[in-house]
Amino acid sequence: MKPTVYILIALMITGTSCVKDNTQVKTETEKVKIAKKKYVVYQVFTRLFGNTNTTNKPWGTIEENGVGKFNDFTEKALKEIRDLGVSHIWYTGVPHHAVINDYTKYGITNDDPDVVKGRAGSPYAVKDYYNVNPDLAVNIENRLQEFQALIDRTHKVGMKVIIDIVPNHVARNYRSILKPEGVKDFGEDDDVSVMYDKNNNFYYNPDEAFQVPEWKNGYSPLGEEKHPLEDSEFPEQPAKWTGNGSRLSQPDMNDWYETVKVNYGIYPDGKKDFDELPVGFENEDFKKHFDFWKDKDIPDSWIKFRDIALYWLEKGVDGFRYDMAEMVPVEFWSFMNSSIKMKNPEAFLLAEVYNPWLYRDYIKKGKMDYLYDKVQLYDTIKHVMQGHGKTDNIPLILDDLKDIEHHMLHFLENHDEQRIASPDFAGSAEKGKPAMVVSATSTTSPTMIYFGQEVGEDGSENAGFGTPTRTSIFDYIGVPAHQRWVNNKQFDGGQLSNPEKSLRDFYKRLLNFTIESEALTGLYQDIHQFNREHTGNYTDKVLSFVRWNANEKLIVVSNFDNENRFEFDLKLPSDIITKWKLTKSEYQVKDELYKEFNSILKVENGVGKIKISLNPLESFILKLK
Repeated sequence: MKPTVYILIALMITGTSCVKDNTQVKTETEKVKIAKKKYVVYQVFTRLFGNTNTTNKPWGTIEENGVGKFNDFTEKALKEIRDLGVSHIWYTGVPHHAVINDYTKYGITNDDPDVVKGRAGSPYAVKDYYNVNPDLAVNIENRLQEFQALIDRTHKVGMKVIIDIVPNHVARNYRSILKPEGVKDFGEDDDVSVMYDKNNNFYYNPDEAFQVPEWKNGYSPLGEEKHPLEDSEFPEQPAKWTGNGSRLSQPDMNDWYETVKVNYGIYPDGKKDFDELPVGFENEDFKKHFDFWKDKDIPDSWIKFRDIALYWLEKGVDGFRYDMAEMVPVEFWSFMNSSIKMKNPEAFLLAEVYNPWLYRDYIKKGKMDYLYDKVQLYDTIKHVMQGHGKTDNIPLILDDLKDIEHHMLHFLENHDEQRIASPDFAGSAEKGKPAMVVSATSTTSPTMIYFGQEVGEDGSENAGFGTPTRTSIFDYIGVPAHQRWVNNKQFDGGQLSNPEKSLRDFYKRLLNFTIESEALTGLYQDIHQFNREHTGNYTDKVLSFVRWNANEKLIVVSNFDNENRFEFDLKLPSDIITKWKLTKSEYQVKDELYKEFNSILKVENGVGKIKISLNPLESFILKLK
């Protein structure tokens, strides 16, 4: 999603609720059936990963600032990512989107800077779903083959491949030059004389021409440098509705003006022009959902996107991340995802959904595997990291989502969010350590990190379009801390500072523990509130909980305070002592992160006590021996 609009939506969504106690899971066996293992997703912005050019000129061209290629993901690079503790790699920005480069000799139409964001373009303005970004290929004519080779290399080292599908909108100049025989482009058969038709791919303003937004506050496409096609004009007759839903023939400059909204069979007044799922169908499996849609009259856009997904599955892609999925009707997702699961039941399906009241519909009716846990957990942890939030709020979030906890993917960075080390977020990558421990160990859900997060990237580059604090997704740029790890494509961290090496070691230890731990696929119980009430020197900057299954018992405790060291007797309430069937008076516990801290769990009068000494920003994952 685009940061300018993302901020507006985030401000509109507030509130969580506290419901029943999170310990009320039916049985340990049932829980393990839900989560056989933890996954870790490594999101990488594909064109930035292997770029070793350090020029970083604002609005720089591809020649000036450089660009990474598919081939930069060597087997060595991929093994290093895997060994970080990664199971899935999300290659962001792979489908061919609008860019400001001349590839006409390859049959690719030029893109107009008046409807492109940045020089390198938004990865969410896709212009050809059946091909890949030519910027990413060494041999442009063989770009699809180069990506196929990357898929194969990724699988060879033991990771799965995820790419983007952007269902809500496409680039204004969408045109596929390598689509399979019989496939028609979006809009190719549309009746443009009407605003809406069920099988139109777009919405139109008949008899009105599209007008480029009015640029304000000194803004100009591509900065100070003029481009031959930059003339505040883009031919589009009639005008199409804009990707974020604006119906204006001249959208605002803060709208997603580079894209057009896809029509899924929703009338302009919001009425649905397709069948709805029967009451109770959210409890049916994907096979029943697939069967439901077999004989239904469905809109053309549904079919087009299903065929795109199946095309990439055939090429070996293992899953998809769906941009702004909540802007597309949940019935479409029932159709789309059940079709995908019929082809590959293990496909990894991750969606960007920000409205908490929609979570359960998109998981149960829409058959999503995972949703971003942004508005609740991420936002709450971010406030704690920034020093003005309380850890007291974190157990309430986990409790509120306990019925769908396995489906709520956790992250602290992605391409839309500020870098942890940026001054507008936490100002220090070290402040991400306790947050990462909590994020990665508190539920059975997958964990996601963004490339460069593990070495403390701060997103301070002025790339051109957009503002610093986020690594640019719109321009050609180098990513400095990440480049020090790349080390002239040796991928060995040879140029990293000692603090950067230490940070990466922390991530490697933590993520590998999460994918190997049995307890993290089992049960959870909060002990934070109990300790807030019964333990001295235990503050709202500390958080603790327990995780367990039949074979492993863990006590997790984290200190979010950047300055203060805390010493206290951490307590385990009597119900945990009973559930864990602890009968002796003393048990050894040892930290699983660094293997250095040891303590004794003493059980007296049915309550457990462990002497804890936590340095600033330190966490322990204590395993009961």
